[in-house]
Amino acid sequence: MRLLLDTSAFLRFIAGSGRLDGRSRALMEDFDNALVLSVASLWEMAIKTSIGKLELLKDFDSLIPEKLEENEIETLPIRLAHLSEMMKLPFHHRDPFDRLIIAQSIAEDLPLITHDGIFRKYPVDIVSVDE
Repeated sequence: MRLLLDTSAFLRFIAGSGRLDGRSRALMEDFDNALVLSVASLWEMAIKTSIGKLELLKDFDSLIPEKLEENEIETLPIRLAHLSEMMKLPFHHRDPFDRLIIAQSIAEDLPLITHDGIFRKYPVDIVSVDE
């Protein structure tokens, strides 16, 4: 199964965070599952790192490629179909990165691993980090 990770789930996973519930961690560590990370998440992390809102253990340019390769995480580009889907979404969530990730989950029919409860207001298959 292909699983789309939201930004927070990815960060918790690579940090080995105890805030990642057992079900989510098991799904993410199962080699039968393919993990997918949106370019929107990479963009969000780059912005937050550059303005000091996100502190990583190593610099972005080495840590992120290392963790993507180490965990065999595929990156999902932003396509026009994703933007079209995003434009249809009601504004339950105001964060543009999360809205794009939700739209990608819908357009690509990918289950989404997230801890953000607002995601449940959208027609996406959620695997919650905080279940």
